[in-house]
This record gives sequence, C-alpha cells and structure tokens, in this order.
Amino acid sequence: MTIVNANSIPRQPGASELSQSYSAQAWRRFKKNKLALFGMAFIIILIAVSIAAPLIAPYDPYKSISNEAGGLDIYAAPSHNFLLGTDSLGRDILSRIIYAGRISLSVGIISILISTSVGIFLGSLAGYFGKWVDSVIMRVVDVVYCFPVLFLIITVSTLLKPSIVNVMIIIGLVSWTNTARLVRGEILRVREYEFVQASRALGARDSSIILQHIIPNILAPILVQATLQTAQAILTEASLSFLGVGVQQPIPSWGNMLYEAMSIMVLRFRPWVWAPPGLAILLTVLSINFVGDGLRDALDPKLKGKG
Repeated sequence: MTIVNANSIPRQPGASELSQSYSAQAWRRFKKNKLALFGMAFIIILIAVSIAAPLIAPYDPYKSISNEAGGLDIYAAPSHNFLLGTDSLGRDILSRIIYAGRISLSVGIISILISTSVGIFLGSLAGYFGKWVDSVIMRVVDVVYCFPVLFLIITVSTLLKPSIVNVMIIIGLVSWTNTARLVRGEILRVREYEFVQASRALGARDSSIILQHIIPNILAPILVQATLQTAQAILTEASLSFLGVGVQQPIPSWGNMLYEAMSIMVLRFRPWVWAPPGLAILLTVLSINFVGDGLRDALDPKLKGKG
C-alpha cells in the first residue's frame, strides 16, 4: 500500500490568491505605462492640493487685493507677490486656480458616481432579464443618446438655477448611456457562464446573482469607462461655466475663469489671466485619460498571465 504524503499534493490556489495574483499582474502592467504613471501622479498631487487649499492658497480667492495706494491690484502681472498675477477684480489667480480644482474634482467624481450607478442599474436589468425589459431600456438609451449631451445639459441648465449641485446632477443624469450599453453587453456575455447557471439552479435570487456574481466579474471595464468619463465630466463642467450656465461667480471654476479672458486686450496682452486655467483643464483631462488608457491595458483579460 502506497502512502501519499499530503504535503506532496499540489495545492490549488484559492479565489483570493487568484485575485491577488491578477491584481499584482495588472499593477505590473500599469507601471510599465509611463504616461499612466504621470497621470496618476498629477491627479494625486491635484487631489492633495485641493484638499489643502485653505492651507496653501496665498490669498482668499473671493476677495480683491488692494495695493499700497489703496486701489485694487487689477490685472497685476505675475510677480513675487502674485505668482500667477491677478484678474479683473484684483483677485489672486493662483489661489482661485487651487480652489477651482476642488470644484472640478467634485463635479467629476460625484457626477460620474451618479451616471455609473444609473448605467449599472439599467444596464444590469436590460442584460440580465432581456426580452421586453431590454427593449424598453435600450429604446430609452437610444432616445437620450440621440441628443447632443452638451446641448441637452445647456438646455436643462437654463431651466434651473445655475449651481454646482445642479451641474453635478445634470451631468450625471445625461451621461449614463455609454455605461448602460457597456454593462448590458458584458452581462449578455457573462450570464451564460457556468457559475451563473449554477447559482440559478441553486435557487439564488436574481438580485443576488447580479450583485454578488455578475457585477464583480465585469468591474474592470466599468472602472475604465468611469475613469474616462470623469475627464469628460470635468471638461463638460468647464464648458458650462465658460458659457455662463455652470458654476457661477464668485465661486472659482476653471471654466468661468476662462470666461473672464474673453476680451481681446486680455487675450493678447494678459496671458496670465487665461493660460493657468486653460493649462489646468488640459493637464487634468489628459492625466485622467492617461490613467484610463493605462487601466484599460492593465485590466485587459487578454493580457492576463503576461505580466
């Protein structure tokens, strides 16, 4: 009789170990993308600066600054007193840029939380139940998708009182269609897998199957989609504020700071008024897109095991 040593039997890795292994591989792939690392570093710095705005902003972003003669320092050029100069009301541009980062990040994060939640909910219903539920939800998606998003947001914004809260809600409620389509497509693929069929056979409720088994298996593309849409939400907020239907003065926003530079004289001779907010929008949107592209490459299932 042959005695088999239990220690000699290869142990199958558990689900947690497989998850950790996949996460480690994804992180290794992500680190190889230099642009994604740059984007992540910039976003982390932006978040830190926005949180610490009251501590690091040199001036109150809402108050005009008086000069030694008692007048306002209007359109003061960059100097050791004002690193980025002042605007048309004598307010420090650097301080307003820092505080405006709070607005952009808040709009981006909260509006995408709203749109992603709506998209996951409706996409899950359409993909899992199919039939008439799928038809109704997808027709609603087609109707919303037909309208230009910015035009629809501007229309709704003009009917409501412009405010940061309304901007967040409006952007979130009109930008869920891509997420719904993505979730529906992923669920149509995943719902035929054996673990889903086994859960049904064991009598698990539909809500339990969706929340505990299907959604965790499609989080990677949802995360990538949400990241890329965050950049779009920030750009949309800046566009609305620039057009005067977004965040209103005196609350600083990169968009309404650009609106102040509409004068030809300012555009030609005072670049410190429009260049900093424009550069802030550019770097923030690019950085988020870099991170989104890096996540998409790192979490691509076809690359699994090649880290």
